[in-house]
Formats: sequence, C-alpha cells, structure tokens
Amino acid sequence: MSIELRHLRCFLAIAEESSVTRAAHRLHLTQPAVSRALAALEKDLGTRLVDRSTHHLELTAEGRVFRDKAAAAVAAFDEAMDPARLRRWPLRLGHAWSALGPYTTPLLRRWEREHPETPLELLRIDDRTAGLARGEVDAAVLRGRVETPGLVVELLFMEPRVAAVTSDGPLAALDRLTLADLAGGPVLVNEVSGVTGLDLWPAGARPPSSVTVTNTDDWLTAIAAGRGAGVSVASTAEMHPHPGVTYRPLPDAPPVPVLLAHRATATHPALPGLIALARELTRRP
Repeated sequence: MSIELRHLRCFLAIAEESSVTRAAHRLHLTQPAVSRALAALEKDLGTRLVDRSTHHLELTAEGRVFRDKAAAAVAAFDEAMDPARLRRWPLRLGHAWSALGPYTTPLLRRWEREHPETPLELLRIDDRTAGLARGEVDAAVLRGRVETPGLVVELLFMEPRVAAVTSDGPLAALDRLTLADLAGGPVLVNEVSGVTGLDLWPAGARPPSSVTVTNTDDWLTAIAAGRGAGVSVASTAEMHPHPGVTYRPLPDAPPVPVLLAHRATATHPALPGLIALARELTRRP
C-alpha cells in the first residue's frame, strides 16, 4: 500500500468540511491535489469513502468507519512528534461536558499529588466518545449507553437527572419537576454528546417537539432564551451554572450511568493508576 500521512489528512479535512474546496483551503493545497489524494486513498483501500452524488459531500458507511481509524492514526503520529511529550507523557482524560462531577476536583488534586511525573490533562471534547474513538484522549468519562466497538467500559456510579428551565419561566418557581411538567413544550436535545431524547418520555406523553443543538454551550443558551427545557445530570448544575438557567430535581426520570472508558489497545503506563483512583473516589459505601 502507498498510503501516506498526507492522504489521511486530506481525507479528514474533507470529512470535517464536507467539501473538497474548503478542505483544500484549510490545508493550503490546491483543490486538484486534495481530490487526487482522496482518489489515491480510495484506490488503495479498494472502497469508496466519500459519496459525491449529493450537493454536499457525505461519507459512506465505510468512510465513517475509516474516519475514526484515520483520526486515531494521525493523532498518534502528531503526539509522537511533539517534543514536549517526549519529556513528559501526559495522560489525557476526555469528557463531553461534566467530567466526573463532584469527583473531578478530588481526582485532579489526588493525581497531581500521587503522580507528579505524569500530568493529567482534562479535555472537554464535544463528541459521543469525548475524543476516545478518534485517538485524541487516552481515557474518557462517558454517560449513557456506549456502543462504539473496541472500547473497554467500567461503570463508576449512577447519576440522578435534573431539569433545566429558563429562570424567568413558571417552572423555575417549583422546587422539583416531573417529566410531565416538561412535556408541554419543546425540549432541547444535544444530538452530539447528550443523553436525553424524546424517548425518555412514555409513548403518548412526549413533548410536542425538540430543538437540536450540538454542544453544552448552545444547549444552555437556548434554554436561557426560552426556546425549551432541557434534561441533564446533577453534575451539570454544578459544572455549568448559567444566570438564565434554573436547575430542578427530576426524580421520576431514570438515573444515568457514568462510565470510565478506554480503548482495548490502550498502552499508556499510567492508565491503570487512573482507573484505580476513579474507582476509589466514586466507590459507594
């Protein structure tokens, strides 16, 4: 095979930009050069990665699978070539929005005290696996169901849900809310990394519509603007306070599993220490 790193970078740029032209501009290359790199990659792999039949380029099913593998390969190369990482090898812990909630600060402090030779980098990445599948992190705190193949997942604890409503609305005046209280209007759904969809409500008692966002910041902004209500976990209220958003307990909603995940092929020597510390801090009597 004659695949080189440049082929992977061109493919990843196309995948993120959904355009050969924008990918070329981003990479400071000509459009024909990027097109040739994609064609060469598809020829070597023997499969079509990009569907060109639509107005906007879209990845094929094979392209979506290869995107994560290519991103992991490029990330591993970039990490290996980073001079700073040759001196100290940080352990990267990804999360999508609330890390380990109340255990986050104790984890960071204990780690710095007990593992001074290995920096622990906490990275927020708006992605279903918080960057783990793409090789951007060594481990990740995930919530909800994880279906990505090749990951080892461990349950740390179950986290109660809360409702998030606009602070000047009538629901903010109540001490606690129910799913039925939220079913009268739109619900904000984070389709990238959230854990709440309309299927949280019983069939026949669901909200009339949903408003889709792609990250926590947009989710908070939309709720504060009165575009709808949201459902999240208790640590969101602690980690993401907002002057226009009021959080209330939502006791009739099922709790959310909080998981620590890593790739089955993970090789970072400090990873077992992180797993052991996370278990210790989140252990229930």
